[in-house]
Amino acid sequence: MIALLQRVSRASVSVDDQVTGSIDSGLLVLVGFRRGDQAGQIDRFIQRILDYRVFADDDGRMNLSLRDTGGGLLLVPQFTLAADTTSGNRPGFSPAAAPDVGEMLFDELIDKATSLWPATATGVFGAHMEVSLVNDGPVTFWLET
Repeated sequence: MIALLQRVSRASVSVDDQVTGSIDSGLLVLVGFRRGDQAGQIDRFIQRILDYRVFADDDGRMNLSLRDTGGGLLLVPQFTLAADTTSGNRPGFSPAAAPDVGEMLFDELIDKATSLWPATATGVFGAHMEVSLVNDGPVTFWLET
């Protein structure tokens, strides 16, 4: 499982000009699943996202997590994160989870995230989405589970 975390001042995702999710200050997380990823990994995955310390404390150090700040969480599925880019000029997608598996895992991630963090918003699996964000910092981290 791959998470590209971006600390944001605000972010939103739209499908067909309709906003499906938006947050103010918090984390925009682009999520990708690889072949072999399993539902049993989701608990650890969401815990890492919620507990990853990317927000500044009073001394300006990144010592605070989303749990500490109370910000929003916007989860957006992005299968291209699992692409093989090791050769050529065109990405290969064989490392990505099959669409039905990816959708099942994303749905389980949403269920778990919303039960732990009510301030969760989401994109739509398989849809053509437009994501808007104001990256705060910029601060961006790649997490794998």
